[in-house]
Amino acid sequence: MIGNPRMIRLRFMSALLSGLAMAFCVITLTLVGCQHPIKALVGGKMDLGGKMGVDGDIRMTGEVATTTRSDNTATPIRAVVIDGNRHAGGRIAIVDVDGLLVNRTFSGLNSMGENPVALFREKMRQIECDGSISAVVLRINTPGGGVTASDMIANDVARLKQCRDIPVVACLMTTGCGGGYYIATHADHIVAHPTSVVGGIGVILNSYNMEDTLAQQNIVSVPVKAGDKIDLGSPERTMDDDERDILQAMADQFHERFIEQVRRSRGSKLPADAMRAQADLIAADELRFKDEDENTADEEEDAPHEIFDGRVWTGSQALAHGLVDSNGYLDDAIDIAGRLASLPVDSPVVLLRRSNDRAMSEFDITPNMPMSSLLPVSIPGLDRSMMPTFLYLWQPEPKFVTAGG
Repeated sequence: MIGNPRMIRLRFMSALLSGLAMAFCVITLTLVGCQHPIKALVGGKMDLGGKMGVDGDIRMTGEVATTTRSDNTATPIRAVVIDGNRHAGGRIAIVDVDGLLVNRTFSGLNSMGENPVALFREKMRQIECDGSISAVVLRINTPGGGVTASDMIANDVARLKQCRDIPVVACLMTTGCGGGYYIATHADHIVAHPTSVVGGIGVILNSYNMEDTLAQQNIVSVPVKAGDKIDLGSPERTMDDDERDILQAMADQFHERFIEQVRRSRGSKLPADAMRAQADLIAADELRFKDEDENTADEEEDAPHEIFDGRVWTGSQALAHGLVDSNGYLDDAIDIAGRLASLPVDSPVVLLRRSNDRAMSEFDITPNMPMSSLLPVSIPGLDRSMMPTFLYLWQPEPKFVTAGG
């Protein structure tokens, strides 16, 4: 049966128009897509559960921009080539040791928020696993820090040398004192700038007596304690003599540990009389409990050698006293490390950095400055709970007392 000719023509025209419309859409999308491609980039994993429906038009306008993360979780440590032939064999890694050394995460304005001890360990592990790194330069610029934090970093240096058996050269920059010099003594060679400040072989425990200050504010400490010495060193009261002796004995032990490390590392490079410093310390400790008037001359005779009394020296003086091996600059330290590792003169030099770390030259420092308070003042003793305890630290400024907070 033949249908109505009018209906047939209408259906034919409708199909023809639909086909033309679809063809027009395809051609338009093709042309537009070629001129303005749409890209979608998805990183990581994406899981979608359930039903998803879209009803109506979807329009996207504006720009999508990426920003660098300001925290230290951007990426793990990676080696960044900053000098030399990128395609050469063995590489020399510069590992920076900057600022106050405490086992605590720093925080402050424009800070990476890193723990210097944890960051150093991560860099050491990277070098242990990276066979292309054939030598290490420790770029040290610090007045020191906590006894334990300094010892942990120094132990990581010793562990690296035992694990990889590669040369380690320490370069003392502006300051290489206290814990910084303690770490340097674990290197195979120590270079100091002629103008560096070196030494600070001593121990200090920051302790304050805030009893009168608290009394002026009608604040009286009423501790409930079990164990008579549990509040040893508290700033809320005057320290007893026997309590001071306890802390002094601890400081002496940490000092002797520092001296023994210097003697073991520097050996015959030290003056002959400095080699007797350990016995002198023991003698001085015994004389401390005798009558001061009767033994003044003996104490002066048995006093520790001046190298170990906590004072600091210029880089040139440190060389004369055997505390460093040579005077020079960071470039000289890199050359020495390369020679010790038998590397070509154009061997690549790398820094160990995160992707968000903008320090990308030999002298750049990772932004990691501590901030103890938003207030511009710091009252010693009030924030004692945030302070390091015993310190291998040359401390010319009171701000180092609370910088670890």
